[in-house]
Parts: sequence; structure tokens; C-alpha cells
Amino acid sequence: MTTGVIPGEQPPEPRPQGARLPEQRGEPCGPEDPPVDNRTRSSVITARAAASFEPLGRSVATARSFVRDTLQGWGFGDIVDDAVVLTSELVTNAVVHAGTAADVLCLRSDEGVRIEVCDRYPEREIPLQGAAVDMGSPDREGGRGLQLCAALAGRWGVEYTPTRKMVWFQLDLPARPVGTRAAGPALPAELLPLADGRVRVAVVQIDRGGTITAWNEDAEELFGYAPELVVGKPLTDLAAWPHTPGTGTGIAEALRLSRWEGSYGIRGAHGRVIPVYASHLRVRDTGGEPSTVCLLVRDHERAVLQTPLRVPASGDTGAGADGSATDPFEVFIGSPAPDDLDGLLQRTVERARDMLDGDAAFLLLATDDETELEVRASTGLPSARQRFARVPVEAGPGRYGSARMPAVHDDLSATPAAVPLLGGTGMRSVVTVPLKVEGRLTGSLGVAAEAPGRYSNEEALRLQFAADRIALAVESARLGELERLRRGSLSFLVEASDLLAGTLDRDQTLALMAQMTVPTLATWCAVYTIADQASEPYLSYVLHEDEELIDGIKSLLSKIAPPDPVPTPGARVWSAPGEAAHQAALRSSMRSLSLGDSHHRIGSTIGPTLATAAAVGGETVVLPLVARNRVIGMLTLGKPTDDHFRQEILELAEDLSRRAALALDNARLYSERTAISQSLQRSLLPPGLPQIDGVEVDVIYRAAGEGNEVGGDFYDLFPIRDGAYGFAIGDVCGTGPEAAAVTGLARHALRLLAREGYGGPAVLERLNSAILDEGARSRFLTLLYGELWPQEDGSAHLKVVCAGHPLPLRLRQDGSVEPAAEPQPLLGVMEDLELYEQSVVLEPGDVLLCVTDGVTERREGTRMLGDDGLADVLTTCTGLTAGAVAARIMRAVERFASDAPSDDMAILAMRVPELPRD
Repeated sequence: MTTGVIPGEQPPEPRPQGARLPEQRGEPCGPEDPPVDNRTRSSVITARAAASFEPLGRSVATARSFVRDTLQGWGFGDIVDDAVVLTSELVTNAVVHAGTAADVLCLRSDEGVRIEVCDRYPEREIPLQGAAVDMGSPDREGGRGLQLCAALAGRWGVEYTPTRKMVWFQLDLPARPVGTRAAGPALPAELLPLADGRVRVAVVQIDRGGTITAWNEDAEELFGYAPELVVGKPLTDLAAWPHTPGTGTGIAEALRLSRWEGSYGIRGAHGRVIPVYASHLRVRDTGGEPSTVCLLVRDHERAVLQTPLRVPASGDTGAGADGSATDPFEVFIGSPAPDDLDGLLQRTVERARDMLDGDAAFLLLATDDETELEVRASTGLPSARQRFARVPVEAGPGRYGSARMPAVHDDLSATPAAVPLLGGTGMRSVVTVPLKVEGRLTGSLGVAAEAPGRYSNEEALRLQFAADRIALAVESARLGELERLRRGSLSFLVEASDLLAGTLDRDQTLALMAQMTVPTLATWCAVYTIADQASEPYLSYVLHEDEELIDGIKSLLSKIAPPDPVPTPGARVWSAPGEAAHQAALRSSMRSLSLGDSHHRIGSTIGPTLATAAAVGGETVVLPLVARNRVIGMLTLGKPTDDHFRQEILELAEDLSRRAALALDNARLYSERTAISQSLQRSLLPPGLPQIDGVEVDVIYRAAGEGNEVGGDFYDLFPIRDGAYGFAIGDVCGTGPEAAAVTGLARHALRLLAREGYGGPAVLERLNSAILDEGARSRFLTLLYGELWPQEDGSAHLKVVCAGHPLPLRLRQDGSVEPAAEPQPLLGVMEDLELYEQSVVLEPGDVLLCVTDGVTERREGTRMLGDDGLADVLTTCTGLTAGAVAARIMRAVERFASDAPSDDMAILAMRVPELPRD
């Protein structure tokens, strides 16, 4: 996008016109209507702003911002919304539907604002007709631009030429009493105050006693409180008032003043104080009851509410009404907002250039340690290339040797290193002076010209006087900016820490790292990870603010060696991506000229596009990701061609890298621990179920808890000897490693003892002794153990022992359900147990169901499934296979309650198939 703002300039003659639609008001006019009223073009144009937008979808949002910023800068806030809506529709028609670039021109006159939107697709014309044109449904996706113009604009029309179509509309200014208008200068977009994507203005009304009586939706969004939580409470419960020593004004006093404006804090629902900028107005209702209306925005958006300072009239530059001399600072620079550092610096260089009739001017600010100077403003120079670039003051390559004293250079071609900033700009002569506050170097101001020998000591003295006038104001604004940056940095780091602490997933942590840095800290970023000390850095994640360039950057970085994993803290410059981008751009240009690239080979494939090369052609820095005294990766941040990082941004990125490194290492440790845990848990389950001739067996197992594959419940089915099988289902009291240890002990002991020939009671009695031998690590254990013998007649004989476990249920072919065992003492409590086994015969078609208490104790409020509920579900399973029985039981348990199960569940179903009929 290219823009230009020229206050006070008369617009050029209208473009050559082809067929033109009549002026529109309300609805299109027919051929018999009067001629077009062209008064907006013949009126005196007091300012104009123009911009061009590429045929991309995101250009619509950029065009909206351009028009909004322009009209706000002109002080036409009353018509901004209508203008933005109309511009959005017309630019959408151009860049999305017509697929061409769009040119937007804003014209300010004494009658209102005229906005013109041109595209390069004149064939999309509108037929002239006498009847009213049907613009279509308002709900349709496109084609509403002219319909909205007819509804919102005072005048509108369409003009054609052979190469373009232009739609224009005029918005008239609403009548306002004299003296109520306020306007600021037209500023480029980069100099406008920063704000969020949507500015929220909280409206809070306070009654006579200081109690909140109204709380709008924006207040709820900003601070997190619903209206019912704060209405009726004193504002002092939420306000964090900055008590200044020696000042008695508090929040209660400020609310009683007829008008008050300033900063304080509101404690949000999350417990943190949110800095706000507020404007209070004391009002009274029709009954005479006073109250205070408070408008609040985030502190960094204070420009929305802050009352602009009065700009002195042109005749006030000499002396005040009382004869006192005017501030010399205002004589030189005017009256910018005291906290608008960028605006102050830009106005300073422009005034310095004009004062010495130079071709360019620049201003650098010193770092905190005064060892380097950082470019902060320039005019007549490629500022995008130079902004935030740094040069050393005392020593080193490219040092700025004349920063502490006024200096005049007649010809830079003889001493090109004297002012590194001007290298390659064509400037020949330059005068530089220091900015000092209390003898301390705070910056440097310079004016340059293309001709040699332009400046002498007299010009240096004049410029030094000007620098002395503004040095204190610049330093004050710089300190204010640093304080805002620090507050913003703290808020950013707090939010980043919360986000990083909220996940233990490695891939999500990598994505968060990248998304927090782009575009807040950098234009693009890449994250390299190192698995272990013997591994090479691996490119794990790449992100760019333009998603279309991500693949190209990833391709470029994959072709160059990764940065060295140096543990030294701080950001270090990495030149390899910029050099590779330069070579890629060179090869691409040579291919476009059919010159080949035989002398510039980096790879055999076609390199990144020129857009990719430009995206990574600026400064690139690498920050180590160090956690637990080991480099686990690198965070790479990059800027587009010829752009540089601010030192404050690098310091913030360093703080972020430390937090991100710890979060990434925690995610790695959690992943490793989870993998180990799941591996150990899987070892506690049997490797598989044996096939038993004449008996169907199926198991369903669900462990409660995220990431758990095995809990305190367990099951087993194993061959004991020829024709005999052992089965068990149990539940260990408790969770965690201690319960898992008892689970492993029980399962393996059961197999070993059963295969040694012990019967059911003997197996459980010995297992009980083994559990008690664990001492303090022992756990209670409920266990159902049995032995199974399939019979030749199609039945199956079982011997079971139920030690404190839910009783097994037997389902007969006729649908009846009965317990298949009697309860006996659980294991791990008493030393001397006298257990006995019971015999059960499963006839063909019978089912034996064994479950853990996670099934029977499934709850929904005060209701519990219980043994009776389980029996009722089992009665519906007649004729089903063992797998179908287990599945139906599990579905019934899950549907019994809406919440996720809080206990482990195991279901073991055994069924003797029915004999085939003859």
C-alpha cells in the first residue's frame, strides 16, 4: 500500500470521464434527471489523502483502517463509521470481486468529505434505466456497495474511463455548535496511537454515594465482571488509585469533581490490576440527583479519551498576553502531546531540516548505557531501512565518532565513516549536534545536504540551540515510552507465562512460542529443537505474519546450516538467512533475465521467491533456549529487508525465551514420563486372552484419569494346565505407583501359584501374606479368582473364591440372574484367612459376568447403579455373545450418568455357547 497525505493542497483536475451515472440520493435516477451536482469537486479542498491497495483479501481491512485513521485525524469522528462501511464494500468489490487493485482518495472540504474508490475493471458497469434498480437482497454476500451508498451517503455516483471505474460518495458533516470541533494534524499510519483491534470503552455510572449503578458490556469485557457482580458496590472496591505523596486527591474526591481526567487501575476478575485511562463527567438527572459518568479505556489507548492540548495560535509565537516570553521549545517544535515520542521526534527532524534548508535530517537516541545510538526518526532518508539501526558511540566498526560534540563535515566522500547512517544515501555535507540533559548524552541530531560544503560553525550553533531546547522534552518522552514499554512487557510476559503454563503438549508449546512472538516481537520466527547433546538442531516450527510465506521460509531455512547452539544468554545476530535470501533473490532475477545461475549455486532446486527473500532479508537474531543448564533449542526472530530490532524488543524476547525454554523442557519431560508410565502400565495387563474351546470370553477395561492406561483395577485369564484355565478380576485400594505395585504383585503371583498346583483358597491366602509383607506399602485388595474347566458335554465347571469383591452374576437361558458366589473377606487386612471355594456349572447358553466396583458404584447425583441395576441390565442380554454382553453393560454404565467415570472399570464376561441343534 502506498499513501500520501497533503494538507491544504488543491486536488488535480478530474480524471477524463467516460459514461457517468447521475448523482445518486436514496435511489438511482433515470436519464431524465437533472445533471450531476459537482459542487464537491468545485469546493475548496483543504486536505487530501490517497492510498493504493493490492488485490488481496487483507487489503479490505487495511483500507478500512486508512479511512478511519484519516477521518479521525481530520477530526471527523461523527462520520467515520458510515465512511468505513461504504469504503469496505467498495474496496471489496474491487480487490475481491473485480480482482484488481483499488485506489482510495479522501478529500476534505468545507461541505464534508468525499471518498473515491477506483478499480481497473470498467466492464463491470451499471445499466442506466428509468425504473428503480433492484440492488438485490441485503443478505446477499456481494453487490451491496451501491445500495449502501444510496442509503448512507448524501451524494454518490459512478464514473467510467476506458481503463478504470470510479465510485464516489460524499458524507456531509452534521451540524454542531460553534466551538465544539477539535481536529488534529493528518498523520501517517505509523505515527498514529496504538490500540487493540477493537477499542472497548467501559461506561460506568456512579451515584452520589460512590456506588456503581450502571456497567455496560465493554466494562464486562475489559474487567471480567458481569453487571450483577458489581452493581451496588462502591467503585473504591475495584479501583487501584495511585496515591501520590503530597496529593490529597483520591478516587472519592475525583468522582465529586465536575470533570476529571487521568490514569488509575481497575482490579479485574482475574485479580490483576488493569491500567486504565478515565474521563469523569459529573451530571444530574431531571430530579436533580447528581451522579458521575466514567468512561474508561485501556491505558495504552488513552488517545481515545485524552483531551488534546491547545495548539497556540500563529500570533502567539512572540510573547504571551502578560508580556512573558513564549516557551522556546514551542517556538521551535510547536505543541505535540508530551507522551507522543515518535510524533515529537518526527516533527523535530522536519523542523531541523527546514531550519537549515537541508535535504535530510535524522535523530538518534542513546541507549541506557550511552554506548550506542539508535535511529528513531529521519526525513529525506530511507527510514524503513534505518529505523532502529544502532551504531556505537566510542569504538568499534561503524562508530559514531562525533556524537558528544557538535561537528561539521564538508564532504562525506572524503570521510565516509564519520556518519555511518548516511552511507550510500548520496549526502555529502552534514552537521551533527548532541542532545544532552544535565551533561549526559541522550541523543544526536543531524542535518545533511547533497551538496558539499553547505554548513559552517554558524549552522552548527543554530542547530545546537534548537537541540538544547528539545533535549529535556525528548528525554522526558523517551522515559515515558520506556515506562509504557516496561508495563506492556510485564503484561505480555504474564500472559505468555499463563499460556505456556497451561499446556504440557510439546507441539502446542512450540506453536504458542511462535504465535506469541509473531507479529508482536518479530515479522517471522523459527524454533529449532535439540533432542539431546549428541543431536543436531532440528527445525521444528516456522511462522510468518503472512501465512503464504511460511513454506518459502521453511524451504530457505532447510537449505542452510542451523545456528550453533551457544548457551551464552542474549540475542546474537545470525547473518546466514539474509545472505541466503540475497542469493535466492539474485538467482531469481537472473532466471527472469534468462542469464542462468551457473556462478551462484546453492541448491539444485528453484529457490524461494523474491517475496520470501524480502521477508527474511532484514535483521535476524538467535536466542538460546536454555533449561536446566542445557541448550534444548534456539528461538530465531527475523525482520523483513533492511529492518532492525529495537533493544527493548530483544530484551523482552530474551525474557520470553527463558520462560518458553522451561515450558518446552517441561513438555518434553512430561511426554517422556507419560510414555514411561504408559509402558509400565501396559506391562500390568495381560498380553492377550487365550482362546478357550467351548467358552466365549471378552473383556472391557477403562482406566480413569487422563493419560492412564491402567489403574487400580486389573484382570487376567491364563492357562494353568491342560484343559484348565485360571481367571481373576480385582481392585486395589488407592491409585498411583503404590497401587500399581500391588496390581503387578497380585497378577504375577496368581499365575505363579496357580501353575504350582495350588487351589483357589491357597492361592489367595498366599497372596494375602505377600501383600501384608509389603508393610506400609501394602494396599487392600478385593479379588475374584476362579478356575475353569470346559466339559465335553458343552458345559463348563468353575470353582470361584470371592474375597471382598462384587459378586459374579450368572445369567441363565431363561433370563434369570443370580449371584454365582458368596462374599468372603478381602485381602491385605488380616493375616489368618479361612477362604473356601464354590463350584458353579455353566450350562450351554449361560453367561458369567464379573465386574469391578467402578461399574456398580456408577453415580448420577444421589442415584447409584448398584448390584440390582446391574442385574436388571444383564437380564436383557439373553442370547448375546460374550462380547455383546460386555458391550451392552458398558453402554448402560456410561449412559447412567452424564459425567465422565471417576473410577476404573473392568468387565469380564464368559459364556458357554449353545449346543448346535440337530
